[in-house]
Amino acid sequence: MNKKAIWAIIGLMSLAVIGVVWLQMSLIQTSMKVNEEKFDKNVFNALNSVVNRLEYNEKREAFHLHGNGYSISYLSGDLQGLAGSNNVNAGKVDFSFKQVAGKPGALDRLMADVLDFGYCTNCLRKRDEKMQRLMMYNTRNDFVPLEERIKLDQLDNALRQELGNQGINTDFNYGIFSKRRKTFVIVDNHYVVEEPQPEDGQSGFKQLYGSDYQVHLFPEDQTSPGLLMIHFPSKTSVVWSSLWLNFLGTILFTAVILFCFAYTINVIFQQKKLSEMKTDFINNMTHEFKTPIATISLAADSITSPMVSGNLQKVQRFASIIKQENKRMNNQVEKVLQMARIDKREYSLKLSPVNVHDIIEHAVENISLQVERKDGIVSAELEAGNPVVEGDMTHISNVINNLLDNANKYSPEKPEISVHTRNLPNGVEVIVKDRGIGMSKEARKHIFDKFYRVHTGNLHDVKGFGLGLSYVKAMMTAHKGEIDVKSEPGKGSSFVLFFPYQVETKH
Repeated sequence: MNKKAIWAIIGLMSLAVIGVVWLQMSLIQTSMKVNEEKFDKNVFNALNSVVNRLEYNEKREAFHLHGNGYSISYLSGDLQGLAGSNNVNAGKVDFSFKQVAGKPGALDRLMADVLDFGYCTNCLRKRDEKMQRLMMYNTRNDFVPLEERIKLDQLDNALRQELGNQGINTDFNYGIFSKRRKTFVIVDNHYVVEEPQPEDGQSGFKQLYGSDYQVHLFPEDQTSPGLLMIHFPSKTSVVWSSLWLNFLGTILFTAVILFCFAYTINVIFQQKKLSEMKTDFINNMTHEFKTPIATISLAADSITSPMVSGNLQKVQRFASIIKQENKRMNNQVEKVLQMARIDKREYSLKLSPVNVHDIIEHAVENISLQVERKDGIVSAELEAGNPVVEGDMTHISNVINNLLDNANKYSPEKPEISVHTRNLPNGVEVIVKDRGIGMSKEARKHIFDKFYRVHTGNLHDVKGFGLGLSYVKAMMTAHKGEIDVKSEPGKGSSFVLFFPYQVETKH
């Protein structure tokens, strides 16, 4: 799969994920708006019910006051002269609010008119209308303070009951605002003597002043004397209460989708990179095998030639070439098989006391011939007082040889390679340093990956499969050691190895 196709898939998947998240957020926002509207509607329904109950209670008290036996007897006896001679005109007298308001004796005349009734159907209907006006007149009094018309226990109980009937069971603050006094007269089941201003920082008053939940009290009065206001400190949590699970579920599943998406993209790039490295590996292996195969073929043809077959010296020479090239091919195959065994962990270390200095001296001697051909130098500064560690001699030798071989291959002109050792508290540190082409920060992240090879720019004579440093890393891990690399482009590289004195803790 090429890069364009991968990026196209990434783009489509990204748009799909963004679209799903946007739709889910839009649904949650819509649900929240619906919940808020429902909450507001329920609050106003409850407040209107409370206002109706307060007005109903006031009318009921007025009815009981003027409808009890004492009032009827008193009014009947006291107003008999006014009402007794007017039975023929019963139901004809009609007083409205405006007619009786503020006139001396108007209430008495209205009461007398109510008592002056007959037993006909029309008379009873007229009597009921006048009784209603009597109660309305009695309850309508612009000079009665608003707080005296409301009983605290009735207001508090009505609010809690009506809000509960609407399914609202959260904390709230409420108050009665008097239009005449321009201030609150009742707040949270308490009469208010002197109210502080909102800027004084009193949260109860301040929140009530800014509340959107307010209804007019005693709406049947000519002018409503005040407002009933309420505030819910936890309104947001109430509105969100039924959406928390949806919101958390959306976040959780979106996070899972994003994680899987990111993981999938990462795997795709890793697989693509691994595929490229394997392709390079196959190409390098083909090139590595092509030269010795061609050499062996040429030597075999020469041996079979009549001009050579009779010359024992030439036959031996070509036979030696065939043997060397065959050994070279075997070594390459062994490297691949060795890495396969390491990947499957099908290897075991033959632990024994190993003198690191002896291994380094032997490796330096082997690589010196190749370095000297390039007019370079290789040196060893062995300063460790105790160079003996526990390890597998073969694998430790391969580690040192691989690092020296890399230092030589990636030093194009006049290699300068050095090996340093020193003792640390728990083992021996070995540093293989060169002044070659160096590595970038990105390359240092991948040099221990299998099949990875550092880009060498215009240097095309670096051979290999990209398995050397992967093997080095695996062996250092197997020996419970550590490996680190320090490198800068154009300034060379330093590989720092740490071999512990003991691979396994002895009990």
